[in-house]
Amino acid sequence: MAQAYHSTVGSRSYRFASLAELMAKATPPRSGDRLAGVMAESAEERVVAQMVLAELPLTTFLNEALIAYEDDEITRLIMDEHDAAAFAPISHLTVGDFRNWLLSDHATSDVLAEVKAGITPEMAAAVSKLMRNQDLILVAKKCQVTTAFRNTIGLPGRLSTRLQPNHPTDDVTGIAASILDGLLYGSGDAVIGINPATDNVAQSVKLMRLMDEVIQKYQIPTQSCVLTHVTNTLEAIEQGAPVDLVFQSIGGTEATNRSFGFDLSTLAEAEAAAQSLNRGTVGRNVMYFETGQGSSLSADAHHGLDQQTCEARAYAVARKFNPLLVNTVVGFIGPEYLFDGKEITRAGLEDHFCGKLLGVPMGCDVCYTNHAEADQNDMDNLLTLLGVAGCNFIMGIPGSDDIMLNYQTTSFHDALYARRVLGLKAAPEFERWLEEMQIFQDVSTHRLNDQLPAAFANSLRHLPKEPRHG
Repeated sequence: MAQAYHSTVGSRSYRFASLAELMAKATPPRSGDRLAGVMAESAEERVVAQMVLAELPLTTFLNEALIAYEDDEITRLIMDEHDAAAFAPISHLTVGDFRNWLLSDHATSDVLAEVKAGITPEMAAAVSKLMRNQDLILVAKKCQVTTAFRNTIGLPGRLSTRLQPNHPTDDVTGIAASILDGLLYGSGDAVIGINPATDNVAQSVKLMRLMDEVIQKYQIPTQSCVLTHVTNTLEAIEQGAPVDLVFQSIGGTEATNRSFGFDLSTLAEAEAAAQSLNRGTVGRNVMYFETGQGSSLSADAHHGLDQQTCEARAYAVARKFNPLLVNTVVGFIGPEYLFDGKEITRAGLEDHFCGKLLGVPMGCDVCYTNHAEADQNDMDNLLTLLGVAGCNFIMGIPGSDDIMLNYQTTSFHDALYARRVLGLKAAPEFERWLEEMQIFQDVSTHRLNDQLPAAFANSLRHLPKEPRHG
């Protein structure tokens, strides 16, 4: 039976009927929680909930499941795979003490790596609710999560990019032009990843072969991915398609994932299938997951939890399958869940912090939809904050405008800005390729070459000429 939590401020008593309600009431305000009816009714109630949460022992989250063990396979995953030995050094702490410890000099990168398997998503979500933005940035900066496939992502002082050459009709010429555009700005080391406009196996295989041909022709130390449903990728593997990474959108509850058409066994099958291809050269991380606050609520699968806690639980799914990349598409679902630039910024920092604390290789699609109360200046701010926080990767899209998915995100130029102003570099293998291809005059300063690299110029000369009409 759920325990009730109480506190009195002056003459007013507050009662939180369950741990789930306490977590929701302690969450910084956002439109999704308001929509779900779980948000604190006042700033005072929110602060009281945060005070009660701060006094809660971390062990509470091992003894009281937010979603019943027998009802949810994500809860079972979290509980069954909790590492008691890794948890032991912090097991005596309250949530408030945990915050102070994370911010202390004792919580070094090495120490955080040792305890990560003992931290549950609910613990990470709880402590994030007590943190200012600068706290989220400082701790995330200390959490280093490195992965590898054809290059190495997540090393200190590095910021990778997903080159996202989406096209509204999947036109191969348009996609190829966007890929060339991104490569000439130094984008694409995280992955060249396409959201197909026509989402079926045949189209996915066609796009996989296109990207594989480009990668092989120019010997690019990167990986490709078509962001189709995991079952489509499994079928593509059976057909002999050149699959590097397996993609799937994931959520923090079993019901969310079933609404997406998969469960944990499906992901296990896909990981094994991709591993069997042995296409990686420097590593074997073969999964790519995307998440986003509000996905469980939009699927009516949130079990009364606040959306940030549901999001953190999705990272337990990700952690299970050793992904190369995990991307919170922070403002994509819309203002019903994150209303404006302030809420999007806070959510992006929370997601990155929670993922990194749990040992997940977090990136962020710094984005918003056109009906949100946000603009590109808000995205510049979040991009810069995430760069300071050590985010593994961001998106790179022509002109920051995805003309297929119809939302605003970060451009190739934005990624170049972040690397320049923060002194960050591409993945080391990709950086050497940029230098060898003479895409940059100087990789240390990210100064672009003012001439088209010879290899690309030669390819363009051999393009068929368009017939003239009229």
